[in-house]
Amino acid sequence: MLKRILPVFLVMIAALLMLIVTRPATYHVERSTLIAAPADGAFAMVNNFHRWEAWSPWGKIDPRMTLTFSGPDSGKGAIYQWVGNKDVGEGQMAILESVPNEKIEIQLDFIKPFASTSVATFAFTPAPAGTQVVWSMDGRQSFTTKAISLFMSMDQAVGKDFEKGLAQLKAQTEAATGE
Repeated sequence: MLKRILPVFLVMIAALLMLIVTRPATYHVERSTLIAAPADGAFAMVNNFHRWEAWSPWGKIDPRMTLTFSGPDSGKGAIYQWVGNKDVGEGQMAILESVPNEKIEIQLDFIKPFASTSVATFAFTPAPAGTQVVWSMDGRQSFTTKAISLFMSMDQAVGKDFEKGLAQLKAQTEAATGE
């Protein structure tokens, strides 16, 4: 009996491993919103990590989270580190590029619950009714994240957080500008 079951089991394991290995090597998550205000307000809130608490979708998940800021207050070289509970983990963000009122590029390094690196980009584009803000994130998938993606994609994992964060950024920016 074992001689018949073992080969079938090994073929199933090999098929699962092949399925995982052939998953996409990269991921992309993107959401956008229209803010009824000039770009400078939203840009300033994203470009300064000290202001993220007002709109970030993750800031209120762990009120006891420890934050550390280093480098300049805003723009290229600004660094934001956090250590939180199991829901927010531990990691660091660093602004790699900051083009006033146009683009902010951030390197995002997660340490816990598992190590990964991605790049988040905020693009600010003038629109007839204000500013179109696009928040995207791109990264590479390890074997583990490829396996997890069989059940939940990165888009499913963080897409709703991006939507919540953009809604809060919109509300904060419009309230500050009186729009």
